[in-house]
Amino acid sequence: MLERIKNWDEEAFLWLNSFHSEALDPIVLQLTQTITWIPLYLLLLYLIYRTDPKNSAWVIGGLMLTILLADQLSSGLMKPYFERLRPCYDPRWEGLLHLYGRCGGLYGFVSSHAANTFGLATFLTLKLGKQQKAIAWLFLYSLLVSYTRIYLGVHYPLDVFFGALVGVLAAYCSWLLVVVIKRKVIRKILE
Repeated sequence: MLERIKNWDEEAFLWLNSFHSEALDPIVLQLTQTITWIPLYLLLLYLIYRTDPKNSAWVIGGLMLTILLADQLSSGLMKPYFERLRPCYDPRWEGLLHLYGRCGGLYGFVSSHAANTFGLATFLTLKLGKQQKAIAWLFLYSLLVSYTRIYLGVHYPLDVFFGALVGVLAAYCSWLLVVVIKRKVIRKILE
């Protein structure tokens, strides 16, 4: 069963990775870079503050905790534990793989890009979703960034899927932690 899933993942990767063009390559590479998204992150900081200035520090702290958890779980724990080669390092794909840009670290399960972006989207949707309905569009941003990893030849689809899952779980954990700590702090202040 696991072997069949692995084969499906590799076939899906080769199929998705085959959709590329020389004109799109530099654009997709730029979309995977953190620096490209700085204007979005600044806009999000503004929205966090504008939505609830009194509690914005809690939201920003929770967001930082989410990204820390997602990144450390994916890069610090899962990649070294599972030791799944990135497709760009796997000699079986030589001549079949479209690689553009650099390959990155040796191991790719799970995608840190997917974990971090889905963590960000989930946490902000949990915290601001009722007041800022458009925040749910962050999931499209997460999908786009995650797809760039397959397009560039550095992650399999299941690397991205489980990375997204790690990000969502990290966001829920952070959200619960922030809610519990905030309630305890407020309770102490009111006593």
